[in-house]
Amino acid sequence: MLSRVYSGALIGIEALRVDVEVDTGSMGEPRAFIVGLPDAAVKESLDRVSSALANSGYAMPPARLTVNLAPGNVRKEGPIFDLPIALGIISNLGAIPQEAFEDTAIAGELGLSGGVRAICGGVSLALMARKSGLRRLILPRISAHEAALVEGVDVYAADSLSQVADFLSGKGPLDRISAKDSLFNFRHTARNLPDFADVKGQSRAVRAAEVAVAGAHNLLMIGSPGTGKSMIAKRIPSIMPEPSHEEFLEILGVYSASGLTQRLQDAVMERPFRSPHHTISDVGLIGGGTSPKPGEISLAHGGVLFLDELPEFGRNVLEVLRQPLEDGVVVISRAAAKIALPCRFMLVAAMNPCPCGYLGDARKKCSCTSAQIARYRARISGPLIDRMDLHVEVPSLPLEKISSGQSGESSAAIRQRVLGAREIQRRRFAAEKGMVSKVNSAMDTRLIKEHCRLSPELESILLSAMKQLNLSARAWDRILKVSRTIADLDSSEDIGSAHLMEAINYRSLDKF
Repeated sequence: MLSRVYSGALIGIEALRVDVEVDTGSMGEPRAFIVGLPDAAVKESLDRVSSALANSGYAMPPARLTVNLAPGNVRKEGPIFDLPIALGIISNLGAIPQEAFEDTAIAGELGLSGGVRAICGGVSLALMARKSGLRRLILPRISAHEAALVEGVDVYAADSLSQVADFLSGKGPLDRISAKDSLFNFRHTARNLPDFADVKGQSRAVRAAEVAVAGAHNLLMIGSPGTGKSMIAKRIPSIMPEPSHEEFLEILGVYSASGLTQRLQDAVMERPFRSPHHTISDVGLIGGGTSPKPGEISLAHGGVLFLDELPEFGRNVLEVLRQPLEDGVVVISRAAAKIALPCRFMLVAAMNPCPCGYLGDARKKCSCTSAQIARYRARISGPLIDRMDLHVEVPSLPLEKISSGQSGESSAAIRQRVLGAREIQRRRFAAEKGMVSKVNSAMDTRLIKEHCRLSPELESILLSAMKQLNLSARAWDRILKVSRTIADLDSSEDIGSAHLMEAINYRSLDKF
């Protein structure tokens, strides 16, 4: 007997259709084989399947069993094929008609009792099923809630092997999960984030954060310890626009492929905020490994990547950020596979002005020599500094100001201005079909020339600033982009002198 069940293999964050062929009619010694480049976890499937079948009222056929995972030139990983293999065996026993699998994709891990456990990549499997023309998708319950957000596929939640077998044979129902019922429907989530109202003083740094979010620009904060750099960074998500449905699916897809959605307590997903420790490796940051997986920059996709104590990160770790910051995607090549991972994120970084941290601090004297300061700042390369659109100094505050009861401006008020600026940008770039992110930071040279025109007087001012600060051509473009964002916050059609001067003042680190 031969049966065929459609499933999928996860490669990076994308799923490839896999045909699970189960042959239980071959003559010979009653042994079981899996072919089609399976890894160790896939090879162990037969042991789990055998126990799951026995505890669900079925039995392994007393004949030679061969499972083929096609295509055979792609390596298959993980326990994702347990459920389709078991159902193929049950079909060969005559309990499920082969026609039941014709328009259905199935994936899931089995427990020895026959229960179905969550797997990675629910969103990716739903996208694969839709692309392959499959109408139904059966997944473990939590994975089904993820997949339900993908339109065009009927998603069913499985709790046990016997339940799925009864459904396919027409003997019982399965819960169908719709998008509105999904635990991951972001429209049902409430924003409960740290508020900028908690930030006392530091109006310039808060303004820089507002400008950065309004145009999705990268932000670098420089200041002594305890001045509020981390506090400001952690409040940036509270003024970011909510993701669109497509953006949310991309974010959820990355987290699903990484296995992180399975451990969510309340299934609430905001824009991600990732803050890796400075001891992280380059692979941990950009992704990779023998079987390439998303790193921190992909987990920050659609949100914020916060690098605190920036000079303490390894030089090689920081340098790998350069290409992803420009392209919004990181390509990882390995002998087994070549994958592209999305990483359009807003980089927010913080650093001290010197090794001891107190250069320019009014409260404490700096103990560093000029050579120590130079070595400390040399840990961050010029090309990486060029890619930071805004540099802002965060000075220490008098104790009187810190202890005062006066609150800062609320995140809700700042967010309204940000949303207004983002709407202007959305309309401006609506006709740009090749532009993935409709924000000022994503403008290329052609769009900069079209939307960031300066008067002769303002161009002369910018040229003078470029010479004084010894800035690169990349810095020129980034100043123009930031100027355009500041003008958008003012709802101004043209870039004015105040907009340009503010953008130039956000290049404070260049003077060193």
